[in-house]
Amino acid sequence: MFTTHRANLACHVLIFLLAGAGTSLFAKTLELYSPDKKIKVVIQVDREISYSIFCDEKEILSQSPISLTIEGAGILGKEPRLSGVKSRTVDDKIMPPVKEKRAVITDRFNEAVLTFKGNYGLIFRAYDDGVAYRFFTKLKGRVKVVSEEVSFKFGRDHSVYFPVTDSFLSSFERNYSYLPLSRITAEKIAFLPVLVEIPDGPKVAITEADLDDYPGLYLTGSPDGSPNLSGKFAAYPLKEELKRDRTLAVVERAEYIADTNGVREFPWRVLAIARRDGDLIENDIVYRLARTPALKDTSWIRPGKVAWDWWNDLNLFGVDFESGINTQTYKYYIDFAAKFGIEYIILDEGWSDPADLLKTNPAIDMAELLSYAREKNVGLVLWCVWLTLDRQLQEALNLFESWGVRGIKVDFMDRDDQKVVNFYKKVAAEAAKRKLVVDFHGAFKPTGLRREYPNILTREGVLGLEYNKWSKSVTPEHDLLIPFIRMLAGPMDFTPGAMRNAAEKNFQPVFSEPMSQGTRCHQLAMYVVYESPLQMLSDSPSAYMREPEIMDFLAKVPTVWDETKALDAKVGDYIIVARKSGEEWYVGAMTDWTPRELEVDFGFLGAGNYKAEIFADGANASRYASDYTKTSLVIKAGERMKVKLAPGGGWAARLFNKTK
Repeated sequence: MFTTHRANLACHVLIFLLAGAGTSLFAKTLELYSPDKKIKVVIQVDREISYSIFCDEKEILSQSPISLTIEGAGILGKEPRLSGVKSRTVDDKIMPPVKEKRAVITDRFNEAVLTFKGNYGLIFRAYDDGVAYRFFTKLKGRVKVVSEEVSFKFGRDHSVYFPVTDSFLSSFERNYSYLPLSRITAEKIAFLPVLVEIPDGPKVAITEADLDDYPGLYLTGSPDGSPNLSGKFAAYPLKEELKRDRTLAVVERAEYIADTNGVREFPWRVLAIARRDGDLIENDIVYRLARTPALKDTSWIRPGKVAWDWWNDLNLFGVDFESGINTQTYKYYIDFAAKFGIEYIILDEGWSDPADLLKTNPAIDMAELLSYAREKNVGLVLWCVWLTLDRQLQEALNLFESWGVRGIKVDFMDRDDQKVVNFYKKVAAEAAKRKLVVDFHGAFKPTGLRREYPNILTREGVLGLEYNKWSKSVTPEHDLLIPFIRMLAGPMDFTPGAMRNAAEKNFQPVFSEPMSQGTRCHQLAMYVVYESPLQMLSDSPSAYMREPEIMDFLAKVPTVWDETKALDAKVGDYIIVARKSGEEWYVGAMTDWTPRELEVDFGFLGAGNYKAEIFADGANASRYASDYTKTSLVIKAGERMKVKLAPGGGWAARLFNKTK
């Protein structure tokens, strides 16, 4: 809440007027509290604007200056003249058209709106699980944003999970470096989110929300080794150069980062605050800060699972035809999807000329395939190179609509400057007009566009299972970092489901017959732990058909959830998540390469008995990673169960048929 001595404000705001050496005559300090009063934001307006954050009465962020430089308007935030403060308290409910963590999202915060002479202002929000701020301007016409000062000063040398990238041309797929702030030089940049670990306090995840008509935020370190992070942005692209048939590299940039409307709100700078590691799993602050849906009718948007062809290299076996990019192969994928109630199949690279979406591969009879898919009630999702789609947007999407295609997978953007950020929204809007769902690959992290356009079901922006085809970088340790860091921003198309599973010493990258690191149950647990309303089954249908118990679980596990509870978790080490769908609960547990015994507390269950189908690492899973056991038993609310996880292991359970 706000506390104040000014009776004309709607809530209590505490405003201190300071005078003395080192301050202007009427420097002001404002305090903004979270609804539970455990988080405090201290906003200082002096010769600059800065803010600090306290959690449970401990300072977790020291005074950090912020400003926005507009061509012709100067530095907004330098020698600021505060002209007004307004406040409000919101306690609302959001009913997302596409559920991710929960069916009902509580949107509860306190807000301060500071206006300054010069037609600009700042909005600060304090939630019980985070803090966010954004600039807004009321300037005439279009403006050029030269720079934005974003800073995070921590006071002490904390460690950070930092996905270092080489440049602004990035697939946003990296391992996380674990570095002290002092070792993050000004030459290192990372895309968001990053996670700061405060030893005697909470963890703080830094990201952004409502990114629109503006470049994405990166973070870099301090040139003098001080424990600070600073914002960095890709400048507006002036000249681009084609690399291969799909990558457009920027070879000349402007002296500004955005050319945009003068009347607007800028992206939210977000700090998610987690007192326990599991809070990062339950946090949906990015969605709460996003724009409300632009679509009136969302009834046609269908989350679900996808039989995906590319990871398994279309390797079918036990069939009487030659598998590959051809009609018979895709009909087999459709039959598989129909048999198990899988909503979609993807036709990935090869179904068309990558440079011409109107030119179908002659080995595919598209009319026959479309008719067969309609008959089986399986939706087709078509892969596109973003440059090709951008060039043929109206014509291609009109064709897909006429075919009855259900979605598109758009790939290889590999940038998040203003131009490419705007491409995402354009595609989302045009796809929605034709009732097409969207999966973005080669994509930057989610920032909430999926709330405005719920037909965006998922996106990549994660070092996913595909890397096992050519590297050893997707380890169980990595698998135990991404749900706490990358997934905080939103759904991630990691593409789980490997049926070839390998212990650490046995793993080898094999492009055409890939395997996963860790156990079979490690893969199964991902369908509960990892959020993606459009969730892939990455392995071959032939491999799944040999595994009826596994397919029974995969066919039933939902991709959207009514409720989410992180039961126990430690970043990078282990996790236990319970999720509810209707009257059923699913529980997933995962560990890194360290074998563990964890305890599952079923206190989240309602009254009565539940039948539990449990998949656990087998006795020999440490040697033969595909070894698992399936058991059935009755569980009551409040019971506890010890579960053993092999190195790189997992555990998954479905609980149903409640009886009182």
